[in-house]
Amino acid sequence: MKRITLLFALICLAISAFRVIDFPQAEISNGVINAKLFLPDSANGYYRGVRFDWAGQVPTLEYKGHSYFGQWNSTYDPKLHDAIMGPVEEFVALDFDKAKAGGTFVKIGVGVLVKPDDKKYSFATNYEIKDGGKWTVDKKKDQVTFTHTLKDPTGYGYVYTKTLKLVKGKPQLVLEHSLKNTGSKDIATSTYNHNFFMIDKEPTNENIRIVFPFTVSGEGAGFGTIINAKEKTLTYARPVVPGDQVFSSGLKGFGPNAKDYDIRIENIKTSAGVRITGDRPLEKLVYWANPTTSCPEPYIHISAKPGQETKWNVNYEFYTF
Repeated sequence: MKRITLLFALICLAISAFRVIDFPQAEISNGVINAKLFLPDSANGYYRGVRFDWAGQVPTLEYKGHSYFGQWNSTYDPKLHDAIMGPVEEFVALDFDKAKAGGTFVKIGVGVLVKPDDKKYSFATNYEIKDGGKWTVDKKKDQVTFTHTLKDPTGYGYVYTKTLKLVKGKPQLVLEHSLKNTGSKDIATSTYNHNFFMIDKEPTNENIRIVFPFTVSGEGAGFGTIINAKEKTLTYARPVVPGDQVFSSGLKGFGPNAKDYDIRIENIKTSAGVRITGDRPLEKLVYWANPTTSCPEPYIHISAKPGQETKWNVNYEFYTF
């Protein structure tokens, strides 16, 4: 146990040395929740990688004295694929398999990227950004709207808008999305939220639980040993320590309706939690954890024909118990 405590203390020390004030950001509040957001910036932004959507990074969010996000990864490089914080999202790449080596493909919320060779897509690869599109940001007291506009010579084009809005008088954060297809090609992809929660900076251990509205089951690294699925809950049998692998490529049990997009992450030691709901049916439900964060990753399908616009929301309700 002393070894585990020392390892986690070293991770926290490395994280605490980082200063979020150095990056373009905005603060929002509704009098109930206070949060900071990082803003997209190709020269000075906190995150300049090519895996995740650049909009909506939340390094800090506080409610009733509880904290919900933070720097979970002690390694930082602005172009590192997972050097990012908060309820961050990724879109599956468009036309990656069709592109030839040296050709291009598109990632919504990132831009037009270059495919360097014939290898399979890897989210850890730092693909060159050929065209980052245009970002605009509209900041208000209780919300920030990000708009990403892109036109690709191969036929893809879109206006992607994402608003992070605090609900008036309530402990709720809503992620409102819209995607308008302005190109000549159909857009069909999947998107998911990685949900890098760190509730009160509790290490990943027996004090963290994940609750679903359905009887959940899962297979993969660490399942049945480090983490257990019982009825509607995932619980840890012991702390997750450096070197552990906790990953399932697809939890089972959810149905075809949006009502199953309803996930709770709770810290039973500090009695703080968050409920995540979406208005689209789950396409897939991945699970990943490391020593500092537990991440249910709900996937949904997104499509829009030329000229069409599609919308979807994800709601976060913060609570104590």
